[in-house]
Amino acid sequence: GSHIGGSQVDFQMEQYVYKRRPDGVYVMNMRKMWEKMVFAARAIAAIENPADVFVVSSRPYGQRAILKYAAATGAVAIAGRFTPGTFTNYIQKNYREPRLLVITDPRADHQAVREASYVNIPVIALCNSDTPLRHVDIAVPTNNKSIHSIGLAWWFLAREVLRLRGTISREVPWEVMVDLYFYRDPEEVEKEEQAAQEKAAAYAAAQEAAAPAENWGADINEPTQDWAAESAPPSAATGAP
Repeated sequence: GSHIGGSQVDFQMEQYVYKRRPDGVYVMNMRKMWEKMVFAARAIAAIENPADVFVVSSRPYGQRAILKYAAATGAVAIAGRFTPGTFTNYIQKNYREPRLLVITDPRADHQAVREASYVNIPVIALCNSDTPLRHVDIAVPTNNKSIHSIGLAWWFLAREVLRLRGTISREVPWEVMVDLYFYRDPEEVEKEEQAAQEKAAAYAAAQEAAAPAENWGADINEPTQDWAAESAPPSAATGAP
């Protein structure tokens, strides 16, 4: 679940912890989680140009989520390895100057966080109970280790940003399914595609077997019509008295 933390807690994340379970795992406060999620969405919606918001995830579990988030909100996604100097080295080709940075894991994306601190870019981060908050401006407490909790957090963030911008209404549910933000294992995707192809082939074979076979020689024994035997219609000249 999104509220399940780790077995360790950072001193700056203690304010978001609700309790500690008997097995030693920390449980985070859902109310504070939602408050910080809305606060982060308000900060993102305050940026006039959506392309000035950069979303980063070097871990595979968050890459599909940030790509879907970027497609929904107009942000720029950096999925995979973050090239050092992207925010600081203006000579290189990939130099960018974002106004806001949103990251999945401050530990894995430490390079982006450090460079953002050099050039005064605010940082929003999904933080677990043991995540260090150095250079993080807005911490959204959630389980950033689980596939489903990462996807759910990005889905909530995208929906709230679109609602604050007025793109979608709060009166109707968002038509985008949260499943689209979940990481999918390439091997599982390949197995599903292979199973779908086999199922389609089996269905086509069954349809072909069930269809009646056409008999091309069935019309041979049908009686033929003799056009010469029919009497010719009388002409106008012979029919006149």
